[in-house]
Amino acid sequence: MATITMDPYYKAPKVAGFADVPGEEKERLIAEVVADPRFHDYLYGCYECGICVAACPSARFYDFSPRLIAQAAARRDVELMFQQMQEDIWECSQCFSCLRCPRGNNPGGIITVMREVAVNNGLASAREALEGYSRIIYKIMSTGTQVSPDMLQPDAFPDWGPEVADVSESLALWRRALPPETHHTTTTGWAVADRTLIELYLIWLETGALDMISQVDEGLHMILEEVMEERLEEEGIER
Repeated sequence: MATITMDPYYKAPKVAGFADVPGEEKERLIAEVVADPRFHDYLYGCYECGICVAACPSARFYDFSPRLIAQAAARRDVELMFQQMQEDIWECSQCFSCLRCPRGNNPGGIITVMREVAVNNGLASAREALEGYSRIIYKIMSTGTQVSPDMLQPDAFPDWGPEVADVSESLALWRRALPPETHHTTTTGWAVADRTLIELYLIWLETGALDMISQVDEGLHMILEEVMEERLEEEGIER
């Protein structure tokens, strides 16, 4: 008798949830995803080959499959796509290893669009997923720098994997290994030119990035606006 071997990368489709959300709202959000000009360049149909899953680092650590993203999008499965917007898309590391797809699909690109729609519409999933990044956003906009050692905490960045916990437990050791002037990320080693900061502010304004933040964290948006307006006024730049 022949032995049937299961595809090691196969993941059974999830049962759609969120019955409390009106169907019209789900359809509106998915229509916004499909209407994005990039969407049709990212989706050509699925061969079921599993190459995207085999190449995906997130699939190794989470219940995540880029193939299911492409399949749900190809079927325009509103219920499943909405569930993915509330859950799965935030497990993607955006490394775009899935571009190895022989069919030319770009699940990572589809996820990018879905994330933008989730953020722009203030979905609960977007607020929860980006909560740990509020400090990073504030530091970038106020100092031009990114993550300082004290910010590497497992509860703030659970999607960074178990190594974050190891770093957090040994922060005292890492601090002794770093040059003293880098501890607070504002002196010589992390100095950012005023011109660079101004350009950063203008980019965030013109691209709508600041408006996206307002949908996720109104308090952070208000603080950033105050910081940016003050710096722009100092430079004589009118919004």
